[in-house]
Amino acid sequence: QSRSRDAALVKPRDGESPEPWYLALLGFAEHFRTSSPPKIRLCVHCLQAVFQFKPPQRIEARTHLQLGSVLYHHTKNSELARNHLEKAVLRIIKISQFEDVKFEAASLLSELYCQQNLVDSAKPLLRKAIQISQQTPYWHCRLLFQLAQLHTLEKDLVSACDLLGVGAEYARVVGSEYTRALFLLSKGMLLLMERKLQEVHPLLTLCGQIVENWQGNPIQKESLRVFFLVLQVTHYLDAGQVKSVKPCLKQLQQCIQTISTLHDDEILPSNPADLFHWLPKEHMCVLVYLVTVMHSMQAGYLEKAQKYTDKALMQLEKLKMLDSSPILSSFQVILLEHIIMCRLVTGHKATALQEISQICQLCHQSPRIFSNHAAQLHTLLGLYCISVNCMDNAEAQFTAALRLTTHQELWTFIVTNLASVYIREGNRQQELYSLLERINPDHNFPVSSHCLRAAAFYIRGLLSFFQGRYNEAKRFLRETLKMSNAEDLNRLTACSLVLLGHIFYVLGNHRESNNMVVPAMQLASKIPDMSVQLWSSALLKDLNKACGNTMDAHEAAQMHQNFSQQLLQDHIAACSLPEHNLISWTDGPPPVQFQAQNGPTTSLASLL
Repeated sequence: QSRSRDAALVKPRDGESPEPWYLALLGFAEHFRTSSPPKIRLCVHCLQAVFQFKPPQRIEARTHLQLGSVLYHHTKNSELARNHLEKAVLRIIKISQFEDVKFEAASLLSELYCQQNLVDSAKPLLRKAIQISQQTPYWHCRLLFQLAQLHTLEKDLVSACDLLGVGAEYARVVGSEYTRALFLLSKGMLLLMERKLQEVHPLLTLCGQIVENWQGNPIQKESLRVFFLVLQVTHYLDAGQVKSVKPCLKQLQQCIQTISTLHDDEILPSNPADLFHWLPKEHMCVLVYLVTVMHSMQAGYLEKAQKYTDKALMQLEKLKMLDSSPILSSFQVILLEHIIMCRLVTGHKATALQEISQICQLCHQSPRIFSNHAAQLHTLLGLYCISVNCMDNAEAQFTAALRLTTHQELWTFIVTNLASVYIREGNRQQELYSLLERINPDHNFPVSSHCLRAAAFYIRGLLSFFQGRYNEAKRFLRETLKMSNAEDLNRLTACSLVLLGHIFYVLGNHRESNNMVVPAMQLASKIPDMSVQLWSSALLKDLNKACGNTMDAHEAAQMHQNFSQQLLQDHIAACSLPEHNLISWTDGPPPVQFQAQNGPTTSLASLL
């Protein structure tokens, strides 16, 4: 984003001495624009009156720009806004002076074209403006960022990276290390999205050096550090390295605390190329909450994830009252996606389903959000279907998600969960083996994620257990344990321990079974993971009974009964909600209205 440069309408530019009538009309227009509430119709009338005086070309062009800007920002008359902006560009694009008017008109018109899905009109206009703005550092950088963003929205990340590279070199030449860092960090973000890790590492190293060496406005410096650390943290989390990320995450949290104590003065930098910032301070706070939630969910600290989600959503609600920035809705959706997964684990399916419905509402309001999150939405519904034992629906949801994603990590996550569905169904051997070949943790695993590879070993262990190949199952599960312990993946550790405990129980090795199930129960209580607690308490009941420990067996039976009741009540509550009908949606935009349910149509037997 560019720093606050939206000038009032009255400000004369380019060293001119404006006519009194012109200043008077602009003064009235500005008065009406800034009234409370704004009187936009009267503002527009004052600006239109300028044309009655047959003004010089520069004033005519600027007035068209001002009209276009007012109509674009304050009305729904985008056609008239576009008409004025096109006239402004046409009048002034070939004149060598009046850069502010020329490039602001080109920038705003391109933005409007994109809003109207006229991307092919926006691109050449921005390219032309970039070509002729090299003597105007602020506008040259701003237009490069704008065209790079347009390419990013079109998923053309190669072109976007090229432009950001050009911007970084230009910023270096004009002596702006700050904006050079912004260009390079933006490029690093896109390279991470493309999984070009060989290029990311040297680029992030360079960024770290630039950020540390740059001496300037403290808030700008700290915001660069936040950008840099957010990229590092998300890179670790993408790789499933929950333990390794902790030092970076701690630095990031300290950094955002530092920013919140700094006074944000409005002294503009002396170098016009420095007139940018990455995100407003308040948005950065929400983003740090968000990556903390991502970390807590992956690590299995679900109560901590809940605490930070509540804080972030509260902050988002306040911000959205004053700010319509689309990034806030994106933050909200990603937060909801993570907390929904937490709720399914902690045994709050009904709440998870209502939050899935909230995402549907946000997707309904924004086609862009739906386009970016459709696969995740079907994945969440698939996970919900597993939790309420609707396996056919789970398969349909995961199949829909696979059709919609090109993201390798998400694809691997979906395939892993779909494999678990086929294992539970027990009659889909051909499809199951086809999937397992594609996520073989021992050979050509499709992604570098430590967490997903550990999960793939667990799925192999689960299949071997169901097939009665216990030694093979133990090998896979020990591999999962080794990997999950290395990176503090608590949920995978708990699941592996309880499954190993079950295997030892079946083999008659009660002591070894107890050594696995007791820590599994302790860890599951800490997470808390309702399904693993249910499973562990059932095993403890049978173990203690087999060993003649009547009191302990009774206590475990009581625990099992309590967990069963909680899960049953939540199951009935979820399946009775109108939103439960979402499990049947597999195509097109998400429904936002639902028929009432008569009650649960699925059995809880397999969970108990």
